[in-house]
Amino acid sequence: MAEAKYESKIVSCASSVDAVFRVCSNLQNLERAKEFIPQDKVRELEFSEDFVRFKVDGLGQKIGIRIIAKEENDYVKFGIENAPVDGNFWIQMKPVADHETKMRLTVMVDLPMMFKMMIGDKLQKGMDQAADMLANFPFEQWSAQ
Repeated sequence: MAEAKYESKIVSCASSVDAVFRVCSNLQNLERAKEFIPQDKVRELEFSEDFVRFKVDGLGQKIGIRIIAKEENDYVKFGIENAPVDGNFWIQMKPVADHETKMRLTVMVDLPMMFKMMIGDKLQKGMDQAADMLANFPFEQWSAQ
């Protein structure tokens, strides 16, 4: 196994760092987006403020994502539980203006060297796509609810 680190490009969103942090640091917010999760692939969703658990077809056990560290208006770090690979990921946020925040996603994962060579580029591309999605997320709207 080799630890691999992947960082997204830095993106900018039109939300305050406070709104971004409030939404990202409470995993119960994901419950509002569960209609976007493919119900035929992901089931038995459980949400709380600091974790989300779900069952993915073909894996058997529930996978968990848990907040393991956070610094207000700076970052939220998540640990992955019961997944086929060990790792964690985090969202870094930096205020630029009252309603502009720069963000970057980082993932650290233990992968067999062959997997790293096979999926490394796809994982990097996925990180950049996830960052683009976060840049367009309505943080201000969600943090007010």
